[in-house]
Amino acid sequence: MLFSLRTSLSVLCAVLATEQATAAELSGHAKYLFDESMNFLDNIYDPTAGYLNYFYYPLAANRHETRSSIWYAAGLLQRNEGTDADEAIKIITNIIGGQNKNVSAQWYGDYTKYPEEPTVGSPAYEPVIYNSWDPNWRGFIGTTLIVIYEEFSNILPDDVQDLILESMYNNTVGDSYRVGGVDGDNLYPSYSNPSLMRAVASGWTGRKFNDANMTAAGEMYANEILDLFNPNNTLSEFNSPTYAGVSIYALTLWAKYLPDDSVMGQNGKRLLQEIWATEAALYNANMRNLAGPWDRAYGYDMKNYVAIVSLQIDTLVGRAQSPLSSRPWAMAHADDYEYAPLIALLAPYHNSLLPNETVSSFVTFPGEHTYTTAAFSPPTDTYPRNYTTWLSANLTIGGQSFDEDAVGGPRYDSSQWTPAAVQWLRSDGSVGFFTWYATEAAFTASVAPNALNLTWPHGNASSAFSFLVQSNPLGGKRDITGLEDIQDLSITAVSGTVDLEPTISFCGLAGGTCDPIHGFEFWNFTFTLPANSSEVPSLNFAIELLN
Repeated sequence: MLFSLRTSLSVLCAVLATEQATAAELSGHAKYLFDESMNFLDNIYDPTAGYLNYFYYPLAANRHETRSSIWYAAGLLQRNEGTDADEAIKIITNIIGGQNKNVSAQWYGDYTKYPEEPTVGSPAYEPVIYNSWDPNWRGFIGTTLIVIYEEFSNILPDDVQDLILESMYNNTVGDSYRVGGVDGDNLYPSYSNPSLMRAVASGWTGRKFNDANMTAAGEMYANEILDLFNPNNTLSEFNSPTYAGVSIYALTLWAKYLPDDSVMGQNGKRLLQEIWATEAALYNANMRNLAGPWDRAYGYDMKNYVAIVSLQIDTLVGRAQSPLSSRPWAMAHADDYEYAPLIALLAPYHNSLLPNETVSSFVTFPGEHTYTTAAFSPPTDTYPRNYTTWLSANLTIGGQSFDEDAVGGPRYDSSQWTPAAVQWLRSDGSVGFFTWYATEAAFTASVAPNALNLTWPHGNASSAFSFLVQSNPLGGKRDITGLEDIQDLSITAVSGTVDLEPTISFCGLAGGTCDPIHGFEFWNFTFTLPANSSEVPSLNFAIELLN
């Protein structure tokens, strides 16, 4: 099958190819991000290997990474100076050369995480999903190959174009093996970012090969995503500073590369605009942060970690207004900065789809307001999750109410799932955070100006309710012994059925009672019910700025 597929690709290219898009000339904010990120990636590129050095694991000794290398290849083709195109071709052929070709394996059509790794499924290298192999990398790498094919075919040799098409065919077939709840996989339509990438990969590849079944599969999956999105105009993976960015990227491909007869081509622009309208309503331009709660976050202050949405905001409004620091590679979760060339080269098209009134909210805070919505993630949610966020100039309070089948949100990960969050602008310009660390599968949050009222309907006397509090800034109190020691904020546990005197501990880089989360140190305030209490746990906070 593979041999006949390869030999027919040249004919298919000639018959099926449409006029290729030409990569847009970059200018302004997008060009700044592109040039800055490419200069950084140039410094970690190994031309002998034809891969970027591993920045995801910065302490890895002489290892390389696959996914970031394909993003860099797209950037090389966009820049196309000197030997850039030759190096990009080297990267592309290397990565596709490492694609798994075992049609009976669950990881068929997937790519290596790093080229030096043992063969997945061999006796020494057990196939552990999201560890030794990651099914989402089909989406990340495959959609980048689509961008490369669409934007740069005019500078790619025919055999490389053939190779990309063959890889996408195998990629798409392999991704069809994924069924949520089967073989440890969790890909449901509610898992927004890989679902959106899966749909566009299947729809695009099916059309390239005139494969009606593959095309229909992409359309069907897109319709299932739309069924979840349309009731509230929200992604199931709601308000994730990182993964909303991936979803926005995937929807850019829906809008740009799928034809008008595709449900993706028809809806891509609309979904982009609705998602950005939500992000704009939740964004506090004074703090340069998306207010909580966050379904999935890799930190609690976007000015201190790289989120993919931050890259997109950077292309819209520039560095002075975006959450990115002047040295993004020194921020927490900095490996997502490697995505920047791909985000930047798509920015001229993507940014043209957004209305000025949406973009303006990322420059100027529009004033105090409350935002409410809902999102639904079957099969984990008993009912749609309900969100309320109150935003004022220098203080935001957000919470959600939910009942799920396990702890940690739809991805079962409490390190990312942040159902209640308070942020405030401190006197030195930094952002403080106060968040609940989820240990319960059901939660009710009531949010009002300067108030956060919480109930845990399934909690009991054995439950513990921990809140993470940002350390005070440099020059402030180093030791926090009570809520009154939090700088620039008055937060008081005013009532509730729990004991209002918490246990306090520290979670630090070099010590304490526990480890930081995603690189963020914090003080842990833990509340419990009185001994032998049979009451439903509740806790009500009054919150005021002091500066």
